[in-house]
Amino acid sequence: MTSTPLVSVCIPTYRGEAHIRAAIISVLAQTLDDFELIVVDDNSPDNTAALVSSFVDPRIRFLRNPANLGPEGNWNRCLHEAHGKYFKLLPHDDLLHPDCLRRQVEILEADSESSLALVFCARQVINAAGRQQTTRGFPHRRSGRIAANEVIRACLRRGTNLLGEPGGVLMRRELASRVGPFNAAFPYVIDLEYWFRLLLHGDAWYIDETLASFRVSRSQWSVVIGRGQSKDFSRFIDHVASAPEYKVAPTDTVLGHGMARFNQLLRLLYYRFVLK
Repeated sequence: MTSTPLVSVCIPTYRGEAHIRAAIISVLAQTLDDFELIVVDDNSPDNTAALVSSFVDPRIRFLRNPANLGPEGNWNRCLHEAHGKYFKLLPHDDLLHPDCLRRQVEILEADSESSLALVFCARQVINAAGRQQTTRGFPHRRSGRIAANEVIRACLRRGTNLLGEPGGVLMRRELASRVGPFNAAFPYVIDLEYWFRLLLHGDAWYIDETLASFRVSRSQWSVVIGRGQSKDFSRFIDHVASAPEYKVAPTDTVLGHGMARFNQLLRLLYYRFVLK
């Protein structure tokens, strides 16, 4: 590449043939066009490579791992391959709305002191067919800055990831380089664990509009490991509570453990009776 792109959008994929075309189209439809799109295929035994190769846009770069690295390894290869000033990870199931990059980049570009660690937005939840099921966002907040400690405390007390899935988050690549690689010690919250580490370096900015879509399907990784979600989140709470830099209160951990179990029950009911 002759110049550095403003944004690196990276799609880590494995067995992505059902939805990756829609994910790529959603990136190419962005109103901000200064980006590179890197698709990293984790040695899929399907037609993912052929589907990606059918696109001729010069901003697309396709890479295929010679051996399967798993989600953690593939996400970290995305980080390693990115060249842009800003970085967004977009799982192959998910979608960006046309104004997502422009709106989020504007926030970080205006932050001349780099006091923000990340920008995130409300999301639509869609099913395998792309039909909207519900929306998710940060509860009781309008668009604007949210202090890092408030975000961390709210996520712990509610036992869930209030910042959302990777497709709804934008960060500076330079900060990501300082924070280091993704860590799948807690597989269900691999993204939230990373958001927490970013938040040790600045606040969050929330956009209360749905600028991304998160697909929930029976083949999705977070659904496949669904029965371990509560245990993962509880272990993550204990990990955060043991780290003095997070300044977690005992009440936060008690509430978080209870809410993690309750949220798992709600998810399992949703997967069984609503997910089609």
